[in-house]
Amino acid sequence: MGQHFIGRQAIVSKAEEIVAYELLFRSSEAPDHAEIQGDVSATSNTIMNTISCFGTQAAMGRHRGFVNVDADLLMSDTLEILPPERFGIELLETVAITPDVIGRCRELRAKGYLLALDDHTYDPRCRELYDGVVNVIKIDITGVDSAGMALLVEQFRPYPVKLLAEKVDSRERYQECNRLGFDLFQGNTFSRPAVMKKRRWDDSSAVIFKLMQQLTAEAELEDLEQTIKQSPPLVYKLLVLVNSISLGLRAKVVSIRHAVMMIGLRQLKRWVQLAIFATDGETCLDDPAIDLAAVRAVFMEELVKQTPLVRRNRHAADEGYMIGILSILTAVFDLPMEEIVANLHLSDEVLDALLHREGDFGVLLSLVEQIESLEFERAAERLEVLGIPLMAVLNCQKTAYGWRFGL
Repeated sequence: MGQHFIGRQAIVSKAEEIVAYELLFRSSEAPDHAEIQGDVSATSNTIMNTISCFGTQAAMGRHRGFVNVDADLLMSDTLEILPPERFGIELLETVAITPDVIGRCRELRAKGYLLALDDHTYDPRCRELYDGVVNVIKIDITGVDSAGMALLVEQFRPYPVKLLAEKVDSRERYQECNRLGFDLFQGNTFSRPAVMKKRRWDDSSAVIFKLMQQLTAEAELEDLEQTIKQSPPLVYKLLVLVNSISLGLRAKVVSIRHAVMMIGLRQLKRWVQLAIFATDGETCLDDPAIDLAAVRAVFMEELVKQTPLVRRNRHAADEGYMIGILSILTAVFDLPMEEIVANLHLSDEVLDALLHREGDFGVLLSLVEQIESLEFERAAERLEVLGIPLMAVLNCQKTAYGWRFGL
């Protein structure tokens, strides 16, 4: 099997919760282009890599994955290798809506697949598809003003379809689309940290209670560390706690375990007890902020293990994890990074990475950010400089996706 990245972009609801992913194909031979040998080849590779290499659970967790298809793949039996309860079929805008295509769509819908029309605008000739065949209409809002979007919403209102605003590139555009009546949203606003600005980011109550139970049962330090890692905001709050009770601290905080040891289990138990009362009980599993933070942190941790950093510094992988978490918090709290790290007592190497994207950690952080943004051509160049094999990076990516969903 060739070496391929599986890119993914979150599809979110009005509540900004992840409801699905669009899966995107990138090959090592042409990392910045989705079409390698045509749409059939690209989508076939996406399907095979997702099922055979990454696995649906690692790539998508409990959510659905949408894959792009052209007319040839749509009509092919190959498509039905996808389990209908896990995948959605997205018809590219190049698909001509013929009676055969409509018939095939009806057949796939009857088998349990969700269907979407990509980059679509209202067309009276497609009414048969709108009326109970397709589930989602994806509308590229680039360059469309409020009046134009309002007209599109009004045209589709009589039909039982959900409208998805595609290429949402700012909070303002998201709010505008939400107000006009769009149901789903996709774009860089939800795939990059900007989505979290000025939003409350609560811990999962399940993680808090699990940590409380472990402390009561006097669990091993390693088990406590793994539980804390399941909640990115908890990691940050732990670091703040360490510095608030350890004024004049000389030693640098190098890992979650180190932070726990510095404050002591008794103090940690008190803190967790307070955290339980501060939790509102809502889950954050579908929050794009949690999704991004969890994947980035583990991706960083695994990448560090592929470099000489781990030979020079036994805490390097743990520091990589911390950098992954902290690197997105400027958007989470709408604060400059200088203010966030000012009192966290981090090492110079960690600070260089977070503040300037410099040093070995900084180079790896930039690499992860490029992969998140689907800038695979730049990422491939950076990999060549680092000397990390592509397959090693793919395994790191798979581990990060899988860890996010509890594998």
